[in-house]
Amino acid sequence: MFVNTFHYAMSRRFGKKMYRLSLDCGFTCPNRDGSKGVGGCAFCSSAGAGNFAGKGVDLDQRLQQAQEKIAAKAGHACGYIAYFQSHTNTYAPLPVLENLFTEAIDNEKIEALSIATRPDCLPPEVLDLLESLNRRKPVWVELGLQTANDHTAKKLNRCYPTSEYDRAVSDLHARGLEVITHLILGLPGETLADMEKSVRHAVSLGSEGMKLHLLHILRHTELEKMYLAGLYRPLEREEYIDLVCRLLPLIPRETVIHRMTGDGDKKELIAPLWSADKKKVLNALNKELERRDIVQGCAYDT
Repeated sequence: MFVNTFHYAMSRRFGKKMYRLSLDCGFTCPNRDGSKGVGGCAFCSSAGAGNFAGKGVDLDQRLQQAQEKIAAKAGHACGYIAYFQSHTNTYAPLPVLENLFTEAIDNEKIEALSIATRPDCLPPEVLDLLESLNRRKPVWVELGLQTANDHTAKKLNRCYPTSEYDRAVSDLHARGLEVITHLILGLPGETLADMEKSVRHAVSLGSEGMKLHLLHILRHTELEKMYLAGLYRPLEREEYIDLVCRLLPLIPRETVIHRMTGDGDKKELIAPLWSADKKKVLNALNKELERRDIVQGCAYDT
């Protein structure tokens, strides 16, 4: 069994264990403020994937508090990545972005930035800013593709075509920036073939990293309404594990797997409840990968 996990790749790159410090900087999304849509994607909560992100005090204080909390648990030398996680983190006036990102990169304990955003929120001036920051410390841009199938994306109210993702990846790579692609497994109506298509698409464009997510049903989302109306059945644990085992062989060995599952906020999670025990899920997944002798990328050439 071999998987190029986040911890493995970061240890090789930085020489120590790296931790993400999740941040909520009060951004919104063009799919919420009416610019492109309202209500967000069908699966997205009002926190915009930032349920665990630090907020409420200034950036330096949040970074310091998160560092102290992790250092107390880690008990060994480690490094930190400032992770701008909640909502669309390039959807704001340029001076706002420049101030926030520069403050984070100026922090002596921060060794890289990871910025989550939408592919349709990367205008030239923002790309220029990210390119400039990347000359100082590594800057990774996380793109929420979720699926390469536009018929699924339309049902989910994603509000941008896959061609926008393609353009964004090309623009980011042209400026020397690394891309981490988010994919969700188990979206309504999607088959294994659909999910394979999404993985192959991200691979074909050279995404340096991937996050594989289980679809969670969270409170106060359109997906919750579908679930309660009997229009969607969430994946069982064994189904999800089987999907990951089938998809990892399609991903080249050099691609960093930043995540193999996700854990929704337990206060907001409706289903599947088995996903709340992330450690148990990952243990079962690793056991099955070992049982099947899965090597990441073993089917990539085929």
